Amino acid sequence: MSNRKLVFVTGNKNKLREVQKILSDENLTSSKIEVTSMDLDVPEVQGSTQDVAREKVKAAALAVNGPCMTEDTALCFKAMGGLPELRNFDGSLLGPYIKWFLKSLGLEGLNKMLSGFENKEATAICTFAYCEGPGKEVILFEGITEGQIVLPRGPTDFGWDPIFEVKGTGLTYAEMGGDQKNTLSHRSKALQKLSQHFA
Repeated sequence: MSNRKLVFVTGNKNKLREVQKILSDENLTSSKIEVTSMDLDVPEVQGSTQDVAREKVKAAALAVNGPCMTEDTALCFKAMGGLPELRNFDGSLLGPYIKWFLKSLGLEGLNKMLSGFENKEATAICTFAYCEGPGKEVILFEGITEGQIVLPRGPTDFGWDPIFEVKGTGLTYAEMGGDQKNTLSHRSKALQKLSQHFA
């Protein structure tokens, strides 16, 4: 198992803790990656999770002057054609807006957005972008988890975890223990791909 050090550009302590736990778990990953964080103010372009993560890591690689990664996450409501992400005419995602919807509406408000729809299905998408340094190629790793939007259940200290019930489990991310969430989450799936890349 190879060892690697990597800077994760984020100011979100919950994300950092989760990423460190996933990448240090030999049952989940195929290469050991030691993750430190740096809180940088990097621009967030409007676009898909891939576009946002790619542009963030390019700016971060310049600031860090070395290997780093960034992440962008989306939660898409199927009843609304993928909102709070927007979709292009070809069905591709246009913009990850869940952070702003959550800040403006809260968990209850996000749930109420679907009150007029029978379909409560949702897709959680996580995209990690990795770059060796300034001017180097950007590599993307994406993880997707299917589920549905429910009334908030469990602790409310980590984003939209209390309203996203993972398909087939009957549990929201917030109701799961860290180990269970880390085997099923969109973030874990993306990080497992990143780990395989370095194996």
